[in-house]
Amino acid sequence: MERESMEFDVVIVGAGPAGLSAACRIMQLAQAAGRETTVCVVEKGSEVGAHILSGAVLETRALDELFPDWRDREAPVTNEVTEDTFFFYTGATSATKLPNFMIPKPTHNDGNYIVSMANVCRWLAQQAEDLGVEIYPGFTAAEILYDDQGAVKGIATGAMGIGADGTEKDSHVPSMELHARYTLFAEGCRGHLGKQLIRQFELDAGKDPQHYGIGIKEIWQIDPSRHEPGKVIHGLGWPLSESGSSGGAFMYHADNNEVYLGFITDLNYANPHVSPFEEFNRWKTHPETSRYLEGGTRIAYGARALAKGGYNSLPKMHFPGGLLIGCDAGTLNAVKIKGNHTAMKSGMLAAETVMEALASGDNAAADLVAFDAKVKGSWLGDELYTTRNFPGFMHKFGYLLGAGLVWIDQNIFGGRLPFTLHDSKPDYACLKRADEAPKIDYPKPDNKITFDRLSSVFLSNTNHEEDQPCHLTLANPDIPITQNLPLYDEPAQRYCPAGVYEVVEDDQGKRFQINAQNCVHCKTCDIKDPSQNITWVTPEGFGGPNYPNM
Repeated sequence: MERESMEFDVVIVGAGPAGLSAACRIMQLAQAAGRETTVCVVEKGSEVGAHILSGAVLETRALDELFPDWRDREAPVTNEVTEDTFFFYTGATSATKLPNFMIPKPTHNDGNYIVSMANVCRWLAQQAEDLGVEIYPGFTAAEILYDDQGAVKGIATGAMGIGADGTEKDSHVPSMELHARYTLFAEGCRGHLGKQLIRQFELDAGKDPQHYGIGIKEIWQIDPSRHEPGKVIHGLGWPLSESGSSGGAFMYHADNNEVYLGFITDLNYANPHVSPFEEFNRWKTHPETSRYLEGGTRIAYGARALAKGGYNSLPKMHFPGGLLIGCDAGTLNAVKIKGNHTAMKSGMLAAETVMEALASGDNAAADLVAFDAKVKGSWLGDELYTTRNFPGFMHKFGYLLGAGLVWIDQNIFGGRLPFTLHDSKPDYACLKRADEAPKIDYPKPDNKITFDRLSSVFLSNTNHEEDQPCHLTLANPDIPITQNLPLYDEPAQRYCPAGVYEVVEDDQGKRFQINAQNCVHCKTCDIKDPSQNITWVTPEGFGGPNYPNM
């Protein structure tokens, strides 16, 4: 049966900072030019912001350009950074506070703001709708549509009301096609469709493989006497240093006696016994962390992968019929530990490119090659270029020596050393055999500072319709038991921060169990599985976490 279709000038996949900034800028330019332009944004979350998870300390450079009057528009950007602290955690109870001169210049947060990016995106969505953008939350972009010449012509939404056995239920809603002159993909890190586009158009040819981290975040309401509004804490070292892994931690003192705390584990770790969730729990017990949390209440939990390969891993972002923007491409600045302002800028540059093409009418090139020059000629391109050696330094030399080399690169040479370090080993290929790596004895949660996975997932408000096809697909269902278990003690049961994967033993022997209902859409399994056997695809719309203000 032929699907119904709708026509737009531009379709944008994902209502995050990149997609919403692109939508707003397109309509700003269209109104300035007096050109009627139709823009549609599809968002798989139940509402805009439901799937947004970020630290976040926001650098307002892109926001200043997009809405110079954002303060008058009452943007939820009010808590300016008042103190910037960086710790090197030397052990379970010890830490050294690093003086500012020892911190790479780009990581300083003067003039930045502690924000909930979920709420910033809700505000951006309101600005977009006021400009005439159509936003459809609860609709997944499940399929890329191509024309007869192989160019992207839009997307198809996922059908709803399909049972786990593939049959249509009474609640069935068929898929719909959204056609566009240009389609912008802004799905965030490891986008399901972005991954397909990179493969289809070989956008990563000649590039380093993308590198990732898994970020786990909680929001706590703490004792007012311990709250220091505007205080920013970053740190590295313990506990990841014990397993030779890398990453970092943060705590941001937000409004209303809340703190945002999070932990990033780089996914190039080698020990298959590492559990990023448990490493986060361990960090919370450090005195420099726990002293803020004691007597407090944990009110939110979530997790999301982040693309941190930077400039060397950035794929070609244009292809016939569309663009790849924001973290779908990997525009995060890993030195700054920030990707929101860069995602926004990429969306704004995409908007300018699209509007120039639409103004050319039928003479416009199908492949928006001008986008590449716009990115390279902007502060976004310069920012990513000058931080290009960060992944190489950290991955080749470890967090201690690597951090020292990053300081030299950024503070002395301004990111313009006359060479470029590359890291060509993908994260999934970094695991050692389980019998070659020391096991890690993680303590049980105390339910005061540390907690288990299931109670954590409960706080994420995650829900999926149970009677639907599993959105965590296995190319070969035998591999978890026949290959991953003997080689790596099946690491999925540890790297997943939501308890999705289990190895269960019963009368039939050991089997691999997928609890898809728990999935918080972090994409770690799609990235770290050593056999690259797991593929994350979109579940039904509205499914997944429902973050209130992450």
